[in-house]
Amino acid sequence: MTERGFDLDARLRERERAGLRRHLDPAESVGARTRFSDDPRGGAPDYGDERLVFASNNYLGLASDRRVLQAAENAARAVGTGAGASRLVTGDTGLHRALERDLADCKGAERALAFSSGYAANVGTIDALGPDVVFSDELNHASIVDGCRVGADETVVYDHADPDDLRAKMAQRAAESLDSAADEAWLVVTDTVFSMDGDVAPLDAICDAAGEFGAWVMVDEAHATGLFGDGGGVVRREGLADRVDVQLGTLSKALASQGGYVAGDEALVEYLLNAARSFVFSTGLAPPAVGAARESLRIARETDRAERLWETVETLRDDLSSMGYEVLGETQILPVLVGDRDDALALGDRLADRGVVAPAIRPPTVPQGTARIRVAPMATHTDDEVARCLDAFEAAGEEVGLL
Repeated sequence: MTERGFDLDARLRERERAGLRRHLDPAESVGARTRFSDDPRGGAPDYGDERLVFASNNYLGLASDRRVLQAAENAARAVGTGAGASRLVTGDTGLHRALERDLADCKGAERALAFSSGYAANVGTIDALGPDVVFSDELNHASIVDGCRVGADETVVYDHADPDDLRAKMAQRAAESLDSAADEAWLVVTDTVFSMDGDVAPLDAICDAAGEFGAWVMVDEAHATGLFGDGGGVVRREGLADRVDVQLGTLSKALASQGGYVAGDEALVEYLLNAARSFVFSTGLAPPAVGAARESLRIARETDRAERLWETVETLRDDLSSMGYEVLGETQILPVLVGDRDDALALGDRLADRGVVAPAIRPPTVPQGTARIRVAPMATHTDDEVARCLDAFEAAGEEVGLL
């Protein structure tokens, strides 16, 4: 009989040969300092020495903040540990609606809708809108890419953060379509802060280009929510809420919880709660996650907690550059460009030996020849911890031969 199964062992061996096999590395906690299991396969924890974490998206350090923990506990006690069903069945609570009101207010939108994850929000929204053509930045997150694959009739990729190339490709597509272009629904989609490069999309110019062709604009604020524009993200900072049709993001990074959201006008949200399959057929967010997200959003909006983060970012950027490293980006994400995959892996390993967690990012996550260490500090890192991180980079870089 012909074997029609899947040789997964062979696939894993191929990943091993290509240097692409990954392993879980369980952590004891999610703060700026933690211990990791010595078992690369994630078995019974055997936590070693404490390490400094400079690779987390917990940018404001709120995942272990006592106020956020208390809010999660209060929500669990008041409502329960799980929603129990889809929001459209019995899983909708006043707590969920309060979070959505908070998000809408923060984003300057009429209404917001909470999803089970940012990934689900991206895929579900693009699929529900069903655009004839999506114009997507070449470095958009995988969840946007997958949303385009699932929901768009056609996807046109434009050069990263290049509104001129976007405009040229929209013009070319319009010329090819002739009369039919006027009847098509076009969507321009981009991250605001790009997770691997740490740069910011030129949103104003992107909105200008989209407006020339009557296209909608959708942005993913996953790495911007809670950090820019008094917590409202880059769209709020730039005053573009009335020009961006779909604002999307996550609750799992600076807001230290779980889930995603979409914010926009009343019609958009009402349509998505009826048509986005990843919302309709998913259990509502767990109440503790909702409570934690609301409190994190309040702290982000009402305090200057982010200021400490920006101070740390500038110290790291200046000192790493002075050592001789090439540091990219303009945000809280500091990509230290190495280039060669093996050199980046070696640098990440040497940093770990010195108690700093900042693993290598290599292809296919980033383009060939651009392997890097993605440094992501937290607002809760102390001056001493930042100094220890810099010392580790200097010693590790000399050992690997990069400095």
